[in-house]
This record gives sequence, C-alpha cells and structure tokens, in this order.
Amino acid sequence: MGEKIDLDCPSVGATENAILASCLAEGTTIINNAAREPEIVDLQNFLNKMGAKIKGAGTSHIEIEGVKQLKDVSYNIIPDRIETGTFLCLAAINRTNLIVKNSKAEHITPIIDKLEEMGCKLKIEKNQIEINTPKKLKTVDIKTMPYPGFPTDMQSVFATMLTTVKGTSVIIENIFENRYKYTQELIRMGAKITIEGKTAIIKGVKKLYGTTVKATDLRGGAALVVAGTSAKGITKVENIEYILRGYENFSEKLEKIGVDIEIKGD
Repeated sequence: MGEKIDLDCPSVGATENAILASCLAEGTTIINNAAREPEIVDLQNFLNKMGAKIKGAGTSHIEIEGVKQLKDVSYNIIPDRIETGTFLCLAAINRTNLIVKNSKAEHITPIIDKLEEMGCKLKIEKNQIEINTPKKLKTVDIKTMPYPGFPTDMQSVFATMLTTVKGTSVIIENIFENRYKYTQELIRMGAKITIEGKTAIIKGVKKLYGTTVKATDLRGGAALVVAGTSAKGITKVENIEYILRGYENFSEKLEKIGVDIEIKGD
C-alpha cells in the first residue's frame, strides 16, 4: 500500500529503495526529504520509461503512483560523476592536463568550483571536461554536504590531491562518521594530516612516497591509487576489491593515460 515516508536525512540508498518498493505498490507513496542526486533523477527516468508513474525526482518531495506492472526497456544510464571527479583530481595531483569524456559538468559543479579555486583551468563542452593544471596549486577548504553540495564520495580523493599543495587546507565531513580511515595510509606515504573529530587539517608536502597501504573502503581505496600515481617509488594497494566494485575497468583507464599499474590476484 502507498505510504507517506519522511526520511530523517536525504539518504540516496533510502530514497532509491523507497522508490523501487513503491512502483508496484497499490496507491500513492510520498517521500519527503528525499535525496536530490542526479542518480535519483536517472532512476526516475528509467522506471518511468518502464511504465512507472514517478514525479519530483531532483527535489526533496517525490510522489509515486503504483502501477500493476513494468515493461522491458533499453536505457542508457548517466555518466558516473564520482569517477569523473576522481580522474580530474588525478590530473591535478600530477600537475598535468586531461580530457575526461562521457561526463556531465552540471553534475559536479562543486568539484569544478573547487578545482578552479585551486587554480585549475577547466574547459567544459557538451559531453567532456578538459582540465589544465598549473605547477602550483592553491589550498582550499571543503565542507561535504548533501547534493547539490560538495559530495562526501569525493572527500578522500580531494584530500589526497591536497596533500601536495603548499599551505594548509581544511576538510569538514558532515555526512558520514569514520570516513577518515584512509588518512592513516596517506600519512604512511608522507602526508601531513591531523584529524580532529569531523575535521581533517592537511598541510601540504613536496612529495608522497610509495609504500604498501590498505584500502578500507571504496573511495578511500581510490584515493590511495590516486596518491600512488604521483608518489615517488612503487605503491602497493591491498584490499583492492573495495575499489574494483566502484570503478569499472579502472586499471585499463589508468594505463590509457600513462599510469604504470598492475593488478595482481591472490
């Protein structure tokens, strides 16, 4: 049966699951304080193409009128905005230029704004973003927020990039607890990071150094790979299963842009 759902926080997973559960339910379901991410809009568009009756995705108020059945369709999903941001930061930490194709700049406005604040030049076209990175970057302060704010999933990758920027940068994590585990691994690579509650204080160093580190989650693991691309020497990242579940053909894409990377099995 349709219900009124009031979310305590605008959770992406909770919003998506509520939408999915409501599509074939009898009556109308209303979700208040819904997540507003582009992925929610894409899910709505996909399900509506299948015959669902959903409106409001992209706002905090979503209504779903249950239908009896859905039909098979062919659908192209949106580009992964976190993957786009990861490669832009990878270019920045290596002080190089890169073109990221199949990307939507409007989905990563806060990331682009911060990169530009640091001194990067970004050329945005219809389906690609080109980043040109200067040799000297500027520090920035970041606060993660629900969409359309700065995404928590980019926090670790951005922090990694800031480890080699002269000066002090501050990151405040407002979404998830215990999301600074990766910083201990970066410290082993030579980074200077201090954690105070939900705040990370990053003092830039000239260089990171390769060593053996462990991924403790998806985004933190990707951040360690990004760190390894600019570190002196060889970086070995363990527990890569975390990373591979969130980045399709990651090593192949890295090799394509000149990264010397090898994935080894057990």
